[in-house]
Amino acid sequence: MRYLLFSLFLCISSISIAQVGIGGTITNDWYQRYVNPDNVGSDGAGSVLLNVGVGPKIWVGMEKVSLSLEGTANFGLLGFSLNDYKGMGMMAIPVTARLNFQGLSCLDKEGKMGFIIGGGFQWNRTELYGTTNGFEDQGGTRDWFKTMVVEVGYGFGMSGFAGYGIARYGWDPNSQANNFSIGLQFDFNYPNLRKITDPASEL
Repeated sequence: MRYLLFSLFLCISSISIAQVGIGGTITNDWYQRYVNPDNVGSDGAGSVLLNVGVGPKIWVGMEKVSLSLEGTANFGLLGFSLNDYKGMGMMAIPVTARLNFQGLSCLDKEGKMGFIIGGGFQWNRTELYGTTNGFEDQGGTRDWFKTMVVEVGYGFGMSGFAGYGIARYGWDPNSQANNFSIGLQFDFNYPNLRKITDPASEL
C-alpha cells in the first residue's frame, strides 16, 4: 500500500511540473520509397526532393526530455516506379509517438543539440494520379496500406523550435510491404515560441 501511494505521489508530482505545448511540424524528405503489399504486387515507387509534409503536434514533459504525438500528411509530388511505370504521386500519413531529448524536447529555452526516437503506424499509397491505361486494363488498383514504423533523428532546438535530420523505416509483418524515408523536419511549439524576447526590449 505504501508503494502504491508513493508511486501515485510521483505521478502527480511529475504531471504538476510537466510543461505542455501544442504546435505543428513541417517535413522535407530528400528520399522516399514505398513498397506495396505482395497481394497487389510487391513493386514500389520512389521520390526524390519534392516531398513535403505538414501536420499538428503536441508535447508534454520537461526541458531535458519530452513525449510528443504527431500526425503528418507527406506528399511526394513526382513519385513513380522506375521498374514499371504505372502512374505518378505518393502519399504517406505517419502517426507516431516520440521521446525527445535535450534540445529537441522543444520545451528548453537553451539552444542545444538533441535526438529523438519514436514509433507508430504509417498509411501509404503510391500512384495517386495519372494511372496508365495498361495498368487499369489489367485490373490494377492502388489502395492505402499500413505499416509499423520506427524513426530516429538528430539536430538542434531551442525555445520552441527544432530542426533536425530524420530517418523512418516501416514494415508490415504480414506482407512484403515496407517504407523508407530520410530528410529534414522542423517543429514549432507555439507557446514556447511566444516566450522568445529581444534582450534589448527588457532594458
